[in-house]
Order: sequence, then structure tokens, then C-alpha cells
Amino acid sequence: MTVDVFDLINACFYLALIVLIIVLIVLGIKTIQTLGKVERVVDDISKKSSKLDGVFNIIDGATDMVAGFSDTIVNGITNGVEFIVNRKKGKKNE
Repeated sequence: MTVDVFDLINACFYLALIVLIIVLIVLGIKTIQTLGKVERVVDDISKKSSKLDGVFNIIDGATDMVAGFSDTIVNGITNGVEFIVNRKKGKKNE
């Protein structure tokens, strides 16, 4: 009984294909499981961040109010200094 080299190569090729298919199936199952875990984590983060939206809105409103208040103070001081400078220039020109 003789074994043909072509038949031996075919057998090795089919064996390699079977191993490759099994590996791809296992990797596909692992990927599906990992994607399920990632989806649960993303949903959890989304829930937690939606709870913090109110806090961020309060902080945003407070910073807007402080910025408006500081702008008013700076404008008042600038107008006062400008008035004093213009008044002194007016006296020097006379």
C-alpha cells in the first residue's frame, strides 16, 4: 500500500482547515461574550452620567452667574478709572 504525496498534502490541508474553523468559532463566541459585557458597562456608565447631569447644570448656572457678576464689577471699575483719567486730561488741556 503506497501513499500518494498529493493525498497526504490534501489530508494536511483539510486538517488545517478544520482546526482553523474551530478556532474561528471559538473566537467568535468569545467576541460575542465580550461585546455583551461592554454593552452592560456602557449602559451602566450612561445611567450614572445621566444622574450627574443635574449637578453639572447647577454648576454651569452658578459659573454663569459668577461670570456675569464679575463682568459687571470689572465694567464698573473700568468706567470709574476712565472717568478719572478723562477728567484729569480735561483739566490739563484747559
